[in-house]
Amino acid sequence: MDFLCPGDPTVWDGRRFAPCFADLVLGLGGNVVAAVAVLALFIAKRSASRTENARRRLPEKLFVFAIPSFAACLSLLGIIVLVKKKIEGIDVPNHESFFRCSQFLAWVAVLISANGPWSEILCNPIICICWMLKILLEIPHLQYTLTEMKAMAYVTEIVSFSASITFGLFLIVITAIQKLCNKREVNSIEAPLIPNNENSEAENANLVNKQHNAWELLTFKSVNPMMDIGIRRQLDFTDLLDLPAELRTTSCYDKLLSSWTAEHQKYRADSSLLRAMFYAYGWSYLRLGILKVINDSISFVSPLLLNKFIKLIQEGSVGMDGYIIAISLGLTSIIKSFLDTQYSFRLAKLKLMLRSSMMGIVYRKCLCLSLSERSRFSEGEIQTFMSVDVDRTVNICNNLHDAWSFPLQIGLALYLLYTQVNYAFLSGLAITIILIPVNKWISTRIATATQKMMKQKDERISCAGELLAHIRTVKMYSWDKLFTQRLNKRRELEVKHLATRKYLDAWCVYFWATTPTLFSLFTFSIFAIMGHSLDAATVFTCVALFNTLISPLNSLPWVINGMIDSVISSRRLHNYLSTPEHCSSELTISSDIVKDDFNRNTETIYDPTTVIIRNLCCSWSSTSTVEPQIILRDISLQLQKGLFIAIVGEVGSGKSSLLNSIIGEMSVISGSINSCGSIAYVPQVPWILSGSLRDNILLGKGFDTRRYEEVIQACTLDVDISTMIGGDMSHIGEKGLNLSGGQRARLALARALYHDSDVYLFDDILSAVDSEVASWILEKAIMGPQMKRKTQLLSTHNLQAIYAADMIVVMANGFVKWFGTLDSFLATPYSKISNPDSSSAVSATSSQKNKGPSTSEFNTKDVLDNGSVVDQEEQRDQTEAEGRKEGKVEIIVYKKYATLAGWSMVFLIFVSAFLMQASRNGNDLWLTYWVDSSSGTNNTRFYLTILAGFGIINSFFTLGRAFSFAYGGLCAAIQIHADLLGSLIGAPVSFFDQNPSGRILNRLVCQESSANSAIQKHP
Repeated sequence: MDFLCPGDPTVWDGRRFAPCFADLVLGLGGNVVAAVAVLALFIAKRSASRTENARRRLPEKLFVFAIPSFAACLSLLGIIVLVKKKIEGIDVPNHESFFRCSQFLAWVAVLISANGPWSEILCNPIICICWMLKILLEIPHLQYTLTEMKAMAYVTEIVSFSASITFGLFLIVITAIQKLCNKREVNSIEAPLIPNNENSEAENANLVNKQHNAWELLTFKSVNPMMDIGIRRQLDFTDLLDLPAELRTTSCYDKLLSSWTAEHQKYRADSSLLRAMFYAYGWSYLRLGILKVINDSISFVSPLLLNKFIKLIQEGSVGMDGYIIAISLGLTSIIKSFLDTQYSFRLAKLKLMLRSSMMGIVYRKCLCLSLSERSRFSEGEIQTFMSVDVDRTVNICNNLHDAWSFPLQIGLALYLLYTQVNYAFLSGLAITIILIPVNKWISTRIATATQKMMKQKDERISCAGELLAHIRTVKMYSWDKLFTQRLNKRRELEVKHLATRKYLDAWCVYFWATTPTLFSLFTFSIFAIMGHSLDAATVFTCVALFNTLISPLNSLPWVINGMIDSVISSRRLHNYLSTPEHCSSELTISSDIVKDDFNRNTETIYDPTTVIIRNLCCSWSSTSTVEPQIILRDISLQLQKGLFIAIVGEVGSGKSSLLNSIIGEMSVISGSINSCGSIAYVPQVPWILSGSLRDNILLGKGFDTRRYEEVIQACTLDVDISTMIGGDMSHIGEKGLNLSGGQRARLALARALYHDSDVYLFDDILSAVDSEVASWILEKAIMGPQMKRKTQLLSTHNLQAIYAADMIVVMANGFVKWFGTLDSFLATPYSKISNPDSSSAVSATSSQKNKGPSTSEFNTKDVLDNGSVVDQEEQRDQTEAEGRKEGKVEIIVYKKYATLAGWSMVFLIFVSAFLMQASRNGNDLWLTYWVDSSSGTNNTRFYLTILAGFGIINSFFTLGRAFSFAYGGLCAAIQIHADLLGSLIGAPVSFFDQNPSGRILNRLVCQESSANSAIQKHP
């Protein structure tokens, strides 16, 4: 060991790793591992094609050849200097020679691989990991080298270390690009003659990605054309860059959905949404962690360089030492800024992918839930899931890296403080440790308040959605004050928990904002009491380290709170996503299975059966309900293909529930339902798409002119269309509010007929139209030529429909009381349910056989006035586009917010913030005066007293700033909601026609939530 480490400690010298250990174990080991990995891959890939070398661009040549060549020359220069010193008789440690040689070997290995298939060698995750390990293991060598007095002695280390970092970043970026472009390209011979449009778009997006080389991705050069347009005018959607394939919603959605499905199937009740997110995007997220480690490590180089620079100024510099350190300080800032930008960009891109995929699976879940399962969640809860919980869950991407990065930064800063002030830093560390349980208690209370606040927010948003859905009724009956009181009552409960949270946040801000000041106060006090003298290098280095501590210390409580919010929101989303989905896939079976089952259980000749119900008991309660209320009991039916079945019964007998059970909307307690073929369902309250009338009928299916015309005639929509300005392309408004009840019912019926299903379920659709139109629909639509060999179930009280039915089902109290033909039905006591008059019913039916519908359905009460249903283009003009403010934020916005918060409170916030910063600056100035004072150490108590005074004043004004900001923000949030609600209630009905309810609700949820939280989050 004396040959390698003469007189040096083996591992630790009291403050840092020993030079021998840093060079011989860490530095040499990292260099050897990197060199061996590169050479091993070079040998494995030596027979690969070299045609790519001719396609190298200038930036790639710079990174692949220039940087390794320059760094190898620096290492060789260091070896030559060491040899020269040995020749001159100067004692040179042998461990340093070994380190220089290993460093040279690593760069030579890179140059050798550059002459081969370099992309297959260097664009490898193993090489990236080995090179990052090499960089980290060289830090101890760099640290003890920087303690030397002459800058020229370690200039090669600074430049070489910077070259290693730059080359490592190049490896990370080029590896990521290579992974994205690894999809196999179809050559011209194998390419289909008529390519799929979606595949073509994906290939074009990949082509765009490949055209951006590493230099453009590192410098964001590709956005320059868009920025040039933004300078000249306001950017529009058409000016934005095309999304790459990986950022498209479809690919993001598929990735997370498959991960969540596998997770839920494997773990069931113990499944975790966060774990599924990690399976989908974990590798991309971990790569960002490597970049953050390097970025955080570089942030501590500046205080060390500053310490060296101040010592040079005090003791005098020789040659170019001062210039080199000054340049190194600037380069360090540039590199850190560059790394910050890359990390922020890639993290934002990952969050965008995760947010779009989570929004997709939440929306899909909403469509896949049955009515019984959906009853567990209010509309307000579902809207909050998509608008609030998704964002909070996605924010865990920031918080997870910060959760380990901030303690690491704090630990490294404490270690560097130890090198400056010895054990005096423990006094400041004690303050930090004392605050840990305090902040844990505050975080627990914040989590409780957040849960209660979210519950009240769900109820408020549900009430607001109900108000927007029935705004015309509210205004017609002058229920404005009633609904305002209901919303305000829920808002008061929400603000109560919001206030609790914000005041607890204020305590977090106070504790962590004063920690750096208290840290410096106690550290310098103990250092002076221990008998040490303060010099400029120690003070300013420690102050720089204290300032480095400010960001992690101030941000750590927000990270803790953010992680708590993310966990709470992910649990809420997990409960929602784990809800059993619509079971229609289990209800529909093939006709062969139905046939075999039917033949086994019957001795009659086979007649195709479309619906089989056996011993069915159903409930509208969720499957998670312990004691569900059973609505349908012991239902057993076999419905043959091509029959028209009428379902009759008193109100509340279970007619609609029977239809909903067939389509899987009810929870099956016992029994089974099997259906053959597709099912079309027309409910009592039709669902209308906000679009043209034709879009509502087609609903994504291709346009067939002949069938379309037959359907609109059968549903008597041709008369309505003739009165509309734009015909069937007329925009019918949100939820069909511009249509009458009869028109909505006939539009929903037309949609069902156009889609040509096997089974049709009609829930009392004839009650929305008059008797003449009902007769026409019954004859031309329900019993028309399009319904041949179709099974139809109609829940009705209409006598004509009952007499026209092939079979009749009688429902009473959730039971099927009777099932049979019309003749048998008339002979039973159940015929009194509908009290039919046979003669009048038959005559009424026969009188309508060859007669079209009268105009009574299309009178002025039903056919809308001109302008109520307008041309789609005109409607687009009438519907106001969401406004965008261009340019800078106007001063009136700040004035308005200050008015809402209260000008006195705004004045108090500014004064407390100014005095807080002034006292902090005064603390630093007093330290400077203390260092420059030549009074000796006899006045230590005087200096410490003034320093403590500054600390107390800073603590007082920090507390005032935190609580005044929290109180002012709460006042503004309360007033914003009150003004917003008052403006909505007082707005005319035309405002709600021109602005979709989703946009209005977004103001009440997302943007109002931002006013509650985001503005107050960074005081």
